Amino acid sequence: MGCRPKMGSELEFYLYKETYDSARSKNHHGLEPFSAYLEDYHILQTSKEEFVIQAIRNGMEQAGIPVEVSKGEWGRGQEEINLRYADALDMADRHVIYKNGVKEIAYQKGVAITFMAKPHADRAGSSFHLHSSLWSAEGSKNLFSAKSPPPWRGRIKVGGTPHPRLPPQGGKGYSELFLHYVGGQLALGRALAYWFAPTINSYKRYQSGSFAPTRLVWGQDNRTCGFRVIGEGSSLRVENRIPGADANPYLAFAATLAGGLHGIENKVEPPPLFQGNAYESRDVPEVPKTLREALNEFENSRPLRDALGEEVIAHYAHAGHLEQKAHDQTVTCWERARYFERI
Repeated sequence: MGCRPKMGSELEFYLYKETYDSARSKNHHGLEPFSAYLEDYHILQTSKEEFVIQAIRNGMEQAGIPVEVSKGEWGRGQEEINLRYADALDMADRHVIYKNGVKEIAYQKGVAITFMAKPHADRAGSSFHLHSSLWSAEGSKNLFSAKSPPPWRGRIKVGGTPHPRLPPQGGKGYSELFLHYVGGQLALGRALAYWFAPTINSYKRYQSGSFAPTRLVWGQDNRTCGFRVIGEGSSLRVENRIPGADANPYLAFAATLAGGLHGIENKVEPPPLFQGNAYESRDVPEVPKTLREALNEFENSRPLRDALGEEVIAHYAHAGHLEQKAHDQTVTCWERARYFERI
C-alpha cells in the first residue's frame, strides 16, 4: 500500500512507598501509594515524586527515547510519562525498553511501580492509550487528513441519536483512507480486544465513568469512546483507549494495523461519529467484559485468521486459555473473606 504507520504510547503506572520485596512480603496487600490524594496535574505532589520521575525522564533521554511530558494522573500515586511517537516497530521497542527501565530505576530508588491495568478496585486503572496514523512512504505526509471532507455517508450520533452535522475540522477533514481505517478498527474491535487486554486483570479496568472505555464507538475528542479522534491536518490521528498498561505493544500495534488494513482493503464504512456520553449508550457494541469472552471473539474471527494466520491465532489463544485456567484454579482472598465464616 505504500503507507508508513506511526504509533505513540501513553502509559500510566502506580508508584508506591514500597520496595518490590516489601510488596511481596505483604502479599501485595495494604501497599502505601506515593500520594494521599488524587494528583492529576498537581504541581506540589508531583514535585515530591520528582526524584523518581526525573531519573526516568533522564534515563530515557540517555537511552535515545525522547520524553514529551510527565504528569500526575487520576489516582493516588498514579503517573503518566509520554514518549514521542515513532514508526511502529521503533515505538514498540521504545515502549518495552521504557517499561523495563522504569522498574529498574524504581528498584534503584527504593520504591515500587506497577503497570497492572487495575491494581486497585476502588481506583482508576492504568491505560496504554495507543495513537496511530498512516503516512506516505517517505514519512512526509499524514494520509488521514484531507483538505475537505469526503462525501459523508454517515452522520454524527448525539447520545445515540443520528444528527446530520459534520464535526468541526477547521476547514479540513478526514480522508477516505482514514474513514476505512477507523471502520476496520471498529468492525474487528471485539476480536482484537485480547491483544489490547491480555490478562484476567485487564478487564476489571473497563468500568463506566472511569476513563476506560466500555463501548466500541468513535468520537471527536470524546474520552468516553473506545476510539477518540484527535487533531487535524498533519496531527490527525486516532487514539485507541482500549489497551491497558499491561498490553504487549508489538501485539497491540499488530492488532491495530490488522484492523486498519481490514477496513481499507474491504472499504469498511465506520458507523456515525458518536457525541455525548458513550457509557450511557445501550445500542452499540461493547468491549468484552472478560478474558474468556475476548478469547472466544479472537478465536472465531475469520478476518483475523486471514490476517494473522491460523498458527498465530492458535498459539496466542493457547496462552490465553492457560492464563484463564490458572485463574479458575486459584482460591482468592475475596473468596476467603466472603465465604470463610458465613458459608
